[in-house]
Amino acid sequence: MKYLKHDLQKYKLASLMAPLFKMLEATFDLMVPLVVARMINVGINQKDTGYILACCLLLILMALIGLACSFTAQYFAAKAAIGSTTGLRHRLFKHIQSLDFASMDTIGTSTLITRMTSDLNQVQNGLNLFLRLFLRSPFIVFGSMVMAFTIDAKLALIFVIVIPLLSVVIFGIMAITSPRYRKIQGHLDRVTGLTRENLTGVRVIRAFGREEEELAAFSQANDVLVRSQLKVGHLSSLMNPVTYVIINIGIVAILYAGAGQVHAGVLLSGQIVALVNYMNQILVELVKLANLIVTISRALASLGRVEQILDTQPEMHYPETMPVLSCPEEAVRFEHVSLSYAKASLASLTDISFEAKVGQTIGIIGGTGSGKSSLVHLIGRFYDASAGHVYLNGADITQWPREQLRKHVAIVMQKPQLFAGTIRSNLLWGNPDASEAQLWEALHLAQAADFVQAKTDGLDEVVEQGGRNLSGGQKQRLTIARALVAKPDILILDDSASALDYATDAALRQALASLTGKMTVFIVSQRTSSIAKADHILVLDDGHLVDQGTHQQLLKCCSVYQEIYASQFQKGEDHT
Repeated sequence: MKYLKHDLQKYKLASLMAPLFKMLEATFDLMVPLVVARMINVGINQKDTGYILACCLLLILMALIGLACSFTAQYFAAKAAIGSTTGLRHRLFKHIQSLDFASMDTIGTSTLITRMTSDLNQVQNGLNLFLRLFLRSPFIVFGSMVMAFTIDAKLALIFVIVIPLLSVVIFGIMAITSPRYRKIQGHLDRVTGLTRENLTGVRVIRAFGREEEELAAFSQANDVLVRSQLKVGHLSSLMNPVTYVIINIGIVAILYAGAGQVHAGVLLSGQIVALVNYMNQILVELVKLANLIVTISRALASLGRVEQILDTQPEMHYPETMPVLSCPEEAVRFEHVSLSYAKASLASLTDISFEAKVGQTIGIIGGTGSGKSSLVHLIGRFYDASAGHVYLNGADITQWPREQLRKHVAIVMQKPQLFAGTIRSNLLWGNPDASEAQLWEALHLAQAADFVQAKTDGLDEVVEQGGRNLSGGQKQRLTIARALVAKPDILILDDSASALDYATDAALRQALASLTGKMTVFIVSQRTSSIAKADHILVLDDGHLVDQGTHQQLLKCCSVYQEIYASQFQKGEDHT
């Protein structure tokens, strides 16, 4: 509750006004049976039409005032609930942005989506109902009992028996269902995750004819969710019939005991009607309270899940000041670096050591799963090494401030990611202050200028979410251009030319080689032709650095490199 309380502080007045107006409405509701009793005992009994009309007008006036109080309470409750959960949603989104890759991998994307949507909606609904009903319903229940004592103390004892019985039923069912709602949200995470995977991978699923298997997997997860919801629903559904039975038994008891007193002249029929009305009010309010408690139970379970994310702190910490760069000519240095991902049984990288000078082009090659991406992710400090040290310009990478590190290192991921907007807006992610000339320069270097110029709106051409309206090669070239706009000191191309044809790939490498300055380029590739002219090549195999050197050196002495090269070119043919 600590995070919600902080955001609710801004809406103190609304949080107080909502229950106060509801209590005022409840006060008028408690007065209604008394007015009806007077109407029966005086107006109807004495056939006084004027008195009956006066009572009717009074009831209408009380209803209008109660309606106005209800609207006012709803306004303040909605303002406080929506406003505070909006603040909580912003806080959660900002916190997610601060989490490192390791934390994101552990939590899972589908879980975060559920927290941001379903869970926060549950919290908002629960808070709204809490502010409107949590004080009103108990006030009506105990107020009805007090008013019953003002009418007849003996008959009011029935209320004393009925209310505790109802409380046992309500809170007992709540205690059983509350933990089950937490499990339901966990099953919802699974369904959300499968839905997300199917939507993002729909083309792959159709290409391999896996529709039936995916439908079966989704149906299984959905069935688990449905069964869990039905079990909780069955338990919760017991609340209404049980409470109705108890209330109706109480009404029968009032009528049975009250009939004798009316016959004896101790009570008037209007007072019995008032007692029955109070019992019915208790029934209605306790049903509301029961439903409210179920909603609050779900809201508290969802709030706990949101706070679990907010309590998750990133493992990486960044200093505020730049370190002393003891070796500015040394771009990157790995010293006995190892990396193990969270919950992984085996290390992804083991005892990696190498050095890259400023201005060099470093090629990284190896089989699938050899650790190429893991290695370059350490240079951008998306993960911290499990053992050993990574140095940039002679300073330990953990001593670099986040902003300076992001300006120093630019990485183009394996999977190109573009955002909804325009080509211009996507390129400006690299440098918000870049001029149009700088954007076109980056596009020319990335071999993307031709297809951008062919677009009707050029740089202002619309890009759909994820770049759906662009081909794979176009997306890769735009992401490379975006990185070049930033003019980083270290540029990492993580297999980011895999969708390009050989001619475009060669032109891209030639353009990067023509860059003046001291940019250090890391090229991760499956193609030996893409890294053959690199100044230094790292060969990885199963997380180990098996060899390093130039293309010609590795062809002579590295069996892994020889095998990769031979698989791509015919024997005796050199395409470097």
